[in-house]
Amino acid sequence: MDQNQRVNRAYQQFHPSKGAIVDLFDIYLGRNLRQKTDDTIREPPNKTQKRVTALNRELPPGNEQFLFDFERLQSQFPDQEQLRAVTESVLISLVVQCCSHAPRAEFLLFAIRSLCNIGYVNWDSFLPNLLSSISTAEASAMSAVSSSNISQSSIVPSSSTVPNHTNFQPLNPTSPLPSIHGMGSPGLSAAEPSSCTTLSPVKSSDVSCTAQQISRANPSVKDNAISCLRQLSCKIILVGLEFNLKPVTYADIFSHMLNWLVNWDQRQQGVDECDGSKPWKPDRALNEWLHSCLDVIWLLVEEDKCRVPFYELLRSGFQFVENIPDDEALFTLILETHRRRDMVAMHMQMLDQHLHCPTFGTHRFITQAYPNISGEQVANMRYVPITYPSVLGEPLHGEDLANSIQRGSLDWERAMRCLRHAFHTTPSPDWWRRVVLLAPCYRRDALQVPTPGTVFSSEMICEATIDRIMELFKLTNSDTHCWQDWLIFSDVFFFLMKNGCIDFTDFVDKLASRITKGENQILRSNHVTWLLAQIIRIEIVTSALSTDPRKVETTRKILSFHREDRNSDPNSVSPQSILLDFISSSQTLRVWSLNTSIRDFLSHEQLQKGKQIDEWWKQVTKGERMLDYMNMDDRTIGMFWVLSHTMAQPACDALINWLIAPGVQELLPGSNVQAVERVMIMRETNSLPMFLLSGLSINLCLKLAYQIEESLFGGQVIPSIAMVETYSRLLLIAPHSIFRQHFTTLTQRNPSIFNKPGVSVLLLEILNYRLLPLYRYHGKSKALMYDVTKIISMLKGKRGDHRVFRLAENLCMNLILSLRDFFLVKKELKGPTEFTETLNRITMISLAITIKTRGIAEVEHMLFLAPLLEQITATSQHMWSEKTLHYFPNVIREALMGRVDKRAQAIQAWKQAEGPVINQCTQLLSPSAEPTYAMTYINHSFPQHRQYLCAGAWMLMHGHLENINSANLGRVLREISPEEVTSNIYILVDVLLHHIHVEMQHGHLLQDLLSKASTNLSFFIWTHELLPLDILLLALIDRDDDPHALRIVISLLDKQELQQRVKLFCLNRGPPEHWLYSGTFKRVELQKALGNHLSWKDRYPPFFDDIAARLLPVIPLIVYRLIENDATEIAEKVLAVYSSFLAYHPLRFTFVRDILAYFYGHLPSKLIVRILNVLDLPKIPLSESFPQHIASSNPAVCPPPDYFATLLLGLVNNVIPPLNGKSKCMGDISNNSVRGPHNKTPASSQSGTSNASESQKAFYQNQDPGTYTQLVLETAVIEILSLPVPASQIVSSLVQIIVHVQSTLIQSNGLQGTPSGAGQSSVLPTSPSGGSTDSLSTSRSTPTASGINVVNFVSKSGYTCQQLSCLMIQACGLLLAQLPLDFHAQLYLEASRVIKECWWLTDGKRSLRELDSAVGYALMDPTWAAQDTTSTAIGNVVSLLHSFFSNLPQEWLEGTHAIIKHLKPLTSVAMLRIAFRIMGPLLPRIAFTRPLFMKTLALLLNSINDVYGKSSQPSGPTEASEIADLIDFLHHIVLYEGQGGPVHSSSKPKPETLTLCSKLMESLRPDVQHLLSHLKTDPNSSIYAATHPKLVQNSS
Repeated sequence: MDQNQRVNRAYQQFHPSKGAIVDLFDIYLGRNLRQKTDDTIREPPNKTQKRVTALNRELPPGNEQFLFDFERLQSQFPDQEQLRAVTESVLISLVVQCCSHAPRAEFLLFAIRSLCNIGYVNWDSFLPNLLSSISTAEASAMSAVSSSNISQSSIVPSSSTVPNHTNFQPLNPTSPLPSIHGMGSPGLSAAEPSSCTTLSPVKSSDVSCTAQQISRANPSVKDNAISCLRQLSCKIILVGLEFNLKPVTYADIFSHMLNWLVNWDQRQQGVDECDGSKPWKPDRALNEWLHSCLDVIWLLVEEDKCRVPFYELLRSGFQFVENIPDDEALFTLILETHRRRDMVAMHMQMLDQHLHCPTFGTHRFITQAYPNISGEQVANMRYVPITYPSVLGEPLHGEDLANSIQRGSLDWERAMRCLRHAFHTTPSPDWWRRVVLLAPCYRRDALQVPTPGTVFSSEMICEATIDRIMELFKLTNSDTHCWQDWLIFSDVFFFLMKNGCIDFTDFVDKLASRITKGENQILRSNHVTWLLAQIIRIEIVTSALSTDPRKVETTRKILSFHREDRNSDPNSVSPQSILLDFISSSQTLRVWSLNTSIRDFLSHEQLQKGKQIDEWWKQVTKGERMLDYMNMDDRTIGMFWVLSHTMAQPACDALINWLIAPGVQELLPGSNVQAVERVMIMRETNSLPMFLLSGLSINLCLKLAYQIEESLFGGQVIPSIAMVETYSRLLLIAPHSIFRQHFTTLTQRNPSIFNKPGVSVLLLEILNYRLLPLYRYHGKSKALMYDVTKIISMLKGKRGDHRVFRLAENLCMNLILSLRDFFLVKKELKGPTEFTETLNRITMISLAITIKTRGIAEVEHMLFLAPLLEQITATSQHMWSEKTLHYFPNVIREALMGRVDKRAQAIQAWKQAEGPVINQCTQLLSPSAEPTYAMTYINHSFPQHRQYLCAGAWMLMHGHLENINSANLGRVLREISPEEVTSNIYILVDVLLHHIHVEMQHGHLLQDLLSKASTNLSFFIWTHELLPLDILLLALIDRDDDPHALRIVISLLDKQELQQRVKLFCLNRGPPEHWLYSGTFKRVELQKALGNHLSWKDRYPPFFDDIAARLLPVIPLIVYRLIENDATEIAEKVLAVYSSFLAYHPLRFTFVRDILAYFYGHLPSKLIVRILNVLDLPKIPLSESFPQHIASSNPAVCPPPDYFATLLLGLVNNVIPPLNGKSKCMGDISNNSVRGPHNKTPASSQSGTSNASESQKAFYQNQDPGTYTQLVLETAVIEILSLPVPASQIVSSLVQIIVHVQSTLIQSNGLQGTPSGAGQSSVLPTSPSGGSTDSLSTSRSTPTASGINVVNFVSKSGYTCQQLSCLMIQACGLLLAQLPLDFHAQLYLEASRVIKECWWLTDGKRSLRELDSAVGYALMDPTWAAQDTTSTAIGNVVSLLHSFFSNLPQEWLEGTHAIIKHLKPLTSVAMLRIAFRIMGPLLPRIAFTRPLFMKTLALLLNSINDVYGKSSQPSGPTEASEIADLIDFLHHIVLYEGQGGPVHSSSKPKPETLTLCSKLMESLRPDVQHLLSHLKTDPNSSIYAATHPKLVQNSS
């Protein structure tokens, strides 16, 4: 096509009509172009400029004669289309040449009008060609000026060379029309000069000749020529706009007009650079074309015609033009653009946006901003903790954005809130790595790929770190015991510094400056010196102190932090006071060794003090003496802590010596094992106590962990339990600094390490029984699961290796059940899973629990779910029972509904094989069978027959267990592969249950059959220990479709053998909180711990493993099955019997929370109480009145509002990030008096909890759920789920608190003598006052019916009432989002009721204008209303919904439409605005979920139809212009979805979306359809369709 255009243009250049047309125009223009050109060539330039010629020519004919002459010329040429094209080409050339000559320009306008009247101007081709030629002329003039070295700047650049204005944010959305500024993609229509020449039909020599003339002129002439050219072109465009043009033409015109406006001052650039101090005003010519350009734009965007949607102005960035001229018309357009853009941004943002900040109590996954990431990476990435709103309201995040946030801005303060909250709640290191940028000085690769989701710069981290130090100093100086807080902070600080997140030199400078500039008095102790001593051996720190040019200055500042504790009481010496007293000397010694240039400035006293440490150590280790680390006094502990900072290696050696001091002994072989070689094992001792380990330097802890690892996994002697426990304690005590992924770390150190006997067993035991919560805390559970799966895959078909396999399988069970995030069973969604049958079944259960209790987090996970389920079911033959499926979430239940139950086939296969199998079993299992026949059977039997071995043995028993040769049976079961043993168990269960049914048909009693089955199974499990108990129980509960399976399970659980085994396990294991145990751990013999089947030939002793311990993941699943089968009383009994055993469950808190959520509404109160007793209740921050409510004799009575308000206050104080500068409403109380768990809390209601801790919780104290923040949030969830009242009452109470929150808190404040502010409602007369009784009557409640004990309520929070009201709304939304879907449905009902019953929506006396004004005020930012006490029920409810939405997983967003459906029918613009305001902030999240986005878009368009539909009956007259902002918003979300993120210059809507809009628009009134006409698929009415390649192609 381009080639044809070039041929046509070439033909036009030589068309015979061209000369005649040019001559005709020359006559009427009064010029002889050829003569003029010849004169110009003959005369030199200077002479030409000075020459004056007399007017010696005839006057041109009158304009009225032109059309007659042109028609005569027209008759001479038969090809009228070619003549038209040539005429347009000549006209364009003449416009460029004659623009500065006013009479000629006027004639050209007249000629264009005249030719248009006879159809000789095709505006859709003429105007784009004209604009293209103008761009070519201006670009040529610029290049000519540049090549001739003219000092002035270029006149007007083409739109492709527009500079990037500094006012634009890096990720500002830009227009999809051709770019008018430097953001986004290069402009499409604003082509470069070369392409313009090609595209234009104007002869290039004509344009370039004109450009050269312009460039040779002086600056004022040039400026005037450009101004005249633009002025004339605008007049021509205004004429063209009187006709109906194609949308693509409008888009081209709009692009050029905006480009001219944005670059209006480019021609003044050189002048401004010469003298920027002089104010400059546009001249008359510039003013004229500016105003003409504005006229064109207004005509394009006017609502009557809607040639271009006004939204194009909003996303163009035009309003951010620099150096706005002193022109009222232009300023008016910019102001209107700002106003409407702000309205669109408002719809995109949550109410209370500047207070919204995420918590670490819940997590979501990163959104779809990175679509090219593989599935497993997506599954491992968490949602960013904070986003920054763009100018159009979209949530933005990223490395460039984080670095661009200005200190002191609102976004900076939100980031600081989040980081301060992080230092309080210590999220995992994995979280820090994802969200924090490396300091610029530590970035090795300038081209390093940005980390997805990074939102905090190193400057932010540095400031937040210093803030935390200052906060801890204030606590320390107020005599608050906060040593634990310092320890936790030092762990995080070490991690951040080691990973380069903080610039060390910059940190020292800023900390010194902070202390010097007014906070000098706060530095009263050596905590800073101790903190720096912790990191002083990190490479970047030693480099800064030894090689950095500022090393002397930095070292001096470090030394300036030293403080001498001269006033300490010698009678109250604590270990930490000893450490802080000596730490300066330790640091001084380190600095002395690093920096020789500053040795002269070091304190001699500190150097001498350092020698005291050396002398002390020599004294305590004199001779053969060894410190007794279990019985050290405080001074000795303190001195040893000091030693760990000064001489880490000797201290490390001393601790190792303690662990190995008892010596070694020979491990005697078991009765089943022949001793081939001697095996040595360490004698037991006490593990090192946590308190001693907590104060050791992190450097020593790293050394100690490394050396213990060498001994554990590389030594020749089997380690003691004390050494393993000490190693585990080290990892728990400093989770940020010392954590390592063991499989990776050990393999890197020694690739063949797992070939060594016992290494795999030891590591798996440590992981399964000690470090499982730590891996979950770090977000490494999935990575560990994949590592363990490799072991399982390798061993499941290997004969005989049962111990390692079953331990790995049990660990994998625990890992799968601990995952409450979406996960893939394989890193790639290809091929079958490598899981065993047992693990496949466990995975399905875990997915069901996760999806039902927490939802599917993001859209990517929803896409991966179907192939994931296919992977699981491809290798699993299991079919879940109807009762189990009944509780499964819909998405899984629907995926499994089509599966065929193959149990009947399994029984049929058994019947076919029964004959040969029984024959073989008879030979193998008869009492007189030869022992050697076992190997014959193994080597020669068919594999498909071996899976029936246990079933065959079962059939041979007949109640006579002595008939079975247990030795041969055990030998075979040990020799075959673990996978075959598993198959035997599952088939045994099927055959057993089938046999019971057959026997019942023969008249046998069920009770006798069940008793016999239980006895026979005991033969397998306890008598001869032939099968793993955990797998057998899982196989039985998976057959709960059979009524007898669960009865057999219960009979096994009731067996004294099992209960005795569990009691023995608890006795030998020590307390569940193993890190607190100070005694000596008892090692159980291998055979007694694991039984014959697992121990067999193995000699390696167990550490923590036990048959009973393997049941820890199984008992909760048994309880699930019992509840599913309505056996709640039996479930209660099981929990009662095994509650002390479940105390050892590593994730029992999660188990309680999830089972309450999974079965919400189906659990009797008695069972709920029993489930709660699984927890260590004194350590759970339950509300003080909670036990009374769950034990209430009248369960129908809902707890009072005061209970729920106190619950929310606990979330405000412990979960929601604290506000900066929060203040008390009365009294001079410290800002931190109730903040967080690290402060003393005299009253339980003060923090909303009854068991608030005095100091920040270390990780090992709160391993499940992981942080104190999560604990408080999940405890509130447990409380809500446990209340014996329906969800509707609970939600109603919470919503009523939020509806009246400001008025209630103001009353609370007023009771203390502070003005309530109720009289301030006059700020906005149309908006009812939140402090008045009118506002309180927005629902059923009366002013006193809120039920909250208002006295001192605000003062307990530590916030002002305005701040607290907003935070309470956030806390309520967060809490409701954690609850099951039953609560969501009730929330939508209650919220819609409150909105519809608001008196100023139901009062018919209110005018529509007053109603719209009130609703508009309520839907802005409720914090404004809180400031002047005019908050409304609607504002609070919508804010609650936004907080709720922001914390919902992606899957649960499907239900949000219910709120709008409950509000329908919408009968007014006010109600329509409420609907849009509710749903607006959801759209950035759901824009990537096509079905949900389309449903939401349809919902919004149908909402408009309720008010503006052809058949709608609104409550009053409505004009389409009233919803102009909603129209803009619809344009924005359509393009946002098309782009898949913030709108850019190349963004285009998706054709499917335009198709939906076109269909739904048909029912709207014509005036509203007109405003939305560009959201159609018709290229003749929509600029988006006309510029969309797919739609244009389809239409052609």
